[in-house]
Amino acid sequence: MKNLAMLFIVSILAVSTSALAADQTLFSTKTSSPIVLDGKADNAWNGTKELVITVDNLVYEPNNGYEGMQETDVTIKSLHDDKNIYFLISYKDPTKSLERFPWVKQTDGSWKKLSNKDDTGHDNTYYEDKFSIYWNINTTGFEKEGCMTSCHLDIKGDKSAGRKFTEAEGETIDMWHAKYVRSMPMGMFDDQYVDNNTDPKKNKGWGRKGDTGKGGYVNNDNANSSTPAFMNLNPTADERYYVTPSKKVPFVDTFKAGDVVPGISIAPMQGGRADILSRIEYKDGRWTLEVKRALKTVGENAETQDVQFVDKSKSYPFGIAVFDNSQINHLFHTETLELKFK
Repeated sequence: MKNLAMLFIVSILAVSTSALAADQTLFSTKTSSPIVLDGKADNAWNGTKELVITVDNLVYEPNNGYEGMQETDVTIKSLHDDKNIYFLISYKDPTKSLERFPWVKQTDGSWKKLSNKDDTGHDNTYYEDKFSIYWNINTTGFEKEGCMTSCHLDIKGDKSAGRKFTEAEGETIDMWHAKYVRSMPMGMFDDQYVDNNTDPKKNKGWGRKGDTGKGGYVNNDNANSSTPAFMNLNPTADERYYVTPSKKVPFVDTFKAGDVVPGISIAPMQGGRADILSRIEYKDGRWTLEVKRALKTVGENAETQDVQFVDKSKSYPFGIAVFDNSQINHLFHTETLELKFK
């Protein structure tokens, strides 16, 4: 009887472990249907198994009145064809946050760029919503510890909320960063990576860097940062917060007190930073992202900066983060997720 009882316990543990692993696995299904990136769950996604991840941990507690989300469930599906991999990502967010350091005209006629930074030097008030996926390339320990191997590590004497870097030379992590003001209106993520740099003189972001190429956004400030440099011609409601290339004109002050002009001017990413294409929609309190990337990227430093989905027999560890109107603070999970092809 004792042996039978032990066998029963072992069996239960095995089933529980198997169920837990399944709950952390995203399966990418082969598709023959064309995927049109529009930020909507069209028929091509029907029948695709979803992974639901609860993100309910925050990196730190800001001291500037931050009242963002404390928890949300992120739903992810994946498809692939012979050339590309696709993701459909959605989660609830009660606020559509695009107000990133906007210029606002004051009653005295001057212009002020709004900000409200906390004691780490980061903003949680005048910022944008974001979403991030962290893919392991070759970093030791990522399979077990996930994002925690390199994300927001404490540094003695550093007043930030932590830094990103890997432990050993040559180890890198692929960081897909969806910026809902700076990159998503251009239909792409900002493709970045993390290496082992811990010298802020070499890179102010420590180990976090943009892929080889160019970023597509700059601050919308004049030469002495006293007014905007540009504005949009006939802007939409969202375009109050970013200057787009097709509507960009020199700033002319015909505004009244309280009017808003974008604090950022955007353009498409270039080079390796432009590998991840996406469309996004906010509807009924929910963000939906549809994402496309080549299974194998090419170009300078692609092998060290990008995860390469070339071996469909292996699993690919990853983690996700949701930024609710915050510069660096985000909701995360502690489990290591994995992608498998089927």
